[in-house]
Amino acid sequence: MQKLDGLEVCRQIKANPELTTTFFILLTAKGAHPGEEEDRVRGLDAGADEFVSKPIEMNELKARVRAGLRLYQLNQDLQSQKRALEVLNENLQTQKQILEDELAQAAHYVKSLLPSPLVGAVTTEALFIPSIQLGGDCFDYYWMDDEYLAIYLLDVSGHGVGSALLSVSLLNILRSQSLPNTNFHQPSEVLKSLNDRFQMSDHNDQYFTIWYGVYHRLKRQLIYANAGHPPGVLLSGTSACDPQINQLKSLNPPIGFLPNASFNHQVFEIEEGSNLYIFSDGVYEIQQPDGNIWSLDAFIDLLSHLGKTNNCHLPQVLSHIRTLSTKASFDDDFSMIRLNFR
Repeated sequence: MQKLDGLEVCRQIKANPELTTTFFILLTAKGAHPGEEEDRVRGLDAGADEFVSKPIEMNELKARVRAGLRLYQLNQDLQSQKRALEVLNENLQTQKQILEDELAQAAHYVKSLLPSPLVGAVTTEALFIPSIQLGGDCFDYYWMDDEYLAIYLLDVSGHGVGSALLSVSLLNILRSQSLPNTNFHQPSEVLKSLNDRFQMSDHNDQYFTIWYGVYHRLKRQLIYANAGHPPGVLLSGTSACDPQINQLKSLNPPIGFLPNASFNHQVFEIEEGSNLYIFSDGVYEIQQPDGNIWSLDAFIDLLSHLGKTNNCHLPQVLSHIRTLSTKASFDDDFSMIRLNFR
C-alpha cells in the first residue's frame, strides 16, 4: 500500500461512521523488539481490535476471526435492538400524545358540563381548577322551578379518569333528577338515595362527599344536608364591615361508606345580601412553605376579612390562596362556588 500503512488504513476505516464496527486484526513482528510495545499502543489508538504475530499461526488466526465474527454479530444484534427500541419509543410517544389529546378533550368536556353563572334574584360565580387534567370535583346550581334553586358541590375520592367518570355520572343523575322515589326538594332524601345507589363496595371502593342545598326564593329559606363535606360558609348581616359568619354543616357520613345510613338536613333563614360559599377541601388544605397545612378556620377568616372590605369575589379569594404556597399547581382539586342572595 503506497503512502499508507496498516495503522492509517485502520484509522481511516474506523473514522467512517458506517464502518466503525469493522473488526481489525493487525499483524506484528514475532518476538520482542525495542518498538513492539509502542507499536501495539499505536495500533490500539488507531482502533485495532486484535494482534497476531508473524509468522501467522493459522489456527490462532481462525480463532481470532471467529471471535471477531461473534463480536460483529453481537454488535449487529445490539443495533437491531436499538432500532427496535427507537421504533417502540416513537410509538410510545405517539400513543402518549394521543392519550394527552384525549384527556384534554375529556377535561374540556367535563368543564363544558359545569353551569353558567346565574343572574337575577341569586347571582353566582364559580372556580374549578383540577389538580390534574381530570379531577373528581363537580358542582351545579339550577332553578328547579320559579321558586326553588338547587345547589350542590361534590368531591369524589381520588383523581384521574375513574374519579372524573363517577363525578360526571353523578352530575347527570342529579341534573336530570333521575333518582327514583326521591323528592329533590328534600336534601336528606337526595343524600339517602345517592348512598343507597353508590355504595363504595360496588364502585371500586370510591366514595364521595357532597354538600346539597335547596333555596326557597319567596321564603328566603335554605334547606341543606352535608355528607362528610366541608361546611358551607354563609356571610350575612346588615353591616358589610362586620358580617355574621355561619358554618352550614351536619354530621352525616360520606356517600358510600355505610349501607342503609340515614341523613338529616338543616334549615337556615337567608338575609338579603348574604354570600354563601360552597367548596371542596382542596381550597384550604394547602401546604405552606413552612410545611404546615393551611386550615379551614384560616380560610373562613380570609372570607370574613374579604367580606369586611367588600372584596369577597372568588378571583380575590384565589389570588390570596395562591400566595400561601410556592407550588405552581394545587395538590388537590380546587372547586368553589359563591352565591349572592339579593
